[in-house]
Amino acid sequence: MADSALVRAVRWDTVVGALLIVVLLFSFGFVDGFGNALNLSFLIGNTLPIAMVALPMTLLVVSGEIDLSVASTAGLSGAVMGALWNQGMTIETIIPLCLLLGVVCGLINGLLVTRLGLPSLAVTIGTLAAYRGIAQIVLGSDAVTDFPTQYLDFAAGRLGDSFLPQAFLPFLVLLAIAVVALHATPFGRSLYAIGASEEAARFAGIRVRRQKLILFTMTGLMASLTGIFWALHYASARYDNATGLELSVVAAVLLGGIDFDGGKGTLGGAIAGVFLLGALQNVMSLVNVSAQSQIVVTGVLLVVSVLGPRVARQISVARAGRRAASTPTS
Repeated sequence: MADSALVRAVRWDTVVGALLIVVLLFSFGFVDGFGNALNLSFLIGNTLPIAMVALPMTLLVVSGEIDLSVASTAGLSGAVMGALWNQGMTIETIIPLCLLLGVVCGLINGLLVTRLGLPSLAVTIGTLAAYRGIAQIVLGSDAVTDFPTQYLDFAAGRLGDSFLPQAFLPFLVLLAIAVVALHATPFGRSLYAIGASEEAARFAGIRVRRQKLILFTMTGLMASLTGIFWALHYASARYDNATGLELSVVAAVLLGGIDFDGGKGTLGGAIAGVFLLGALQNVMSLVNVSAQSQIVVTGVLLVVSVLGPRVARQISVARAGRRAASTPTS
């Protein structure tokens, strides 16, 4: 059963990866301006916040949980960053404090889920509103833009004359760590076991609550790091930074084949979903599709990403049943 589930996940990953290639080839050939270095850098830079949060979100969804407060955590991190900068603190001191704040936000979510037994969907909808409200209290309607030039250049600059943003290299390091953690360690295997059956995982000796608490903490940390990157990349720290990011992250992760029920999917599929969504949004912007229409497309992709793997599984089960029925018995 586990092997067949993995095969189905890989097949869905392949579909998403192939669709990403088709979209890129079509865009290079038929969308004016898509292939120039500035636009490609813009595409990757805008997609990086989604990709950064998608790394821990993938692990969290594999374990059967979700965190919808990531955008608000990112916004709170950016707001605190701006407020502390206005108070005269150095950026080297501010960044660790903001990362610590993300850890605290993640811990709050994790403790509410693992210690009180509350559903993560309900908990993180609540903290989504709470963290965003705190961000507005911290910074108000101000926008802080005068961060150190070297940090702004790193977050928005490119590697030499290439189209790759400088921040893409650190992301690749984080991606490699996440891939190894999920697919090549006992920790990753335990997440699949928890997502498939939490009760069975407990009987197998897996410390389910501790694993989930680690995941929520990691997600809060990465959301905070994303908030810092967002403020520097766009040269603006505001309380409403990253609004709507959680929808893009969840849509991309589910589009990549991560099952909402947990226990299935790969990180490669999730990242393919992230960049597929980013490429589609970039193309829509180039052909002057309105922001409201882009939100509609994201919502439709979210529905498709949930239905697609389920329909594929039902077709696979139906075919297997027909084969079994047509096989002569001895």
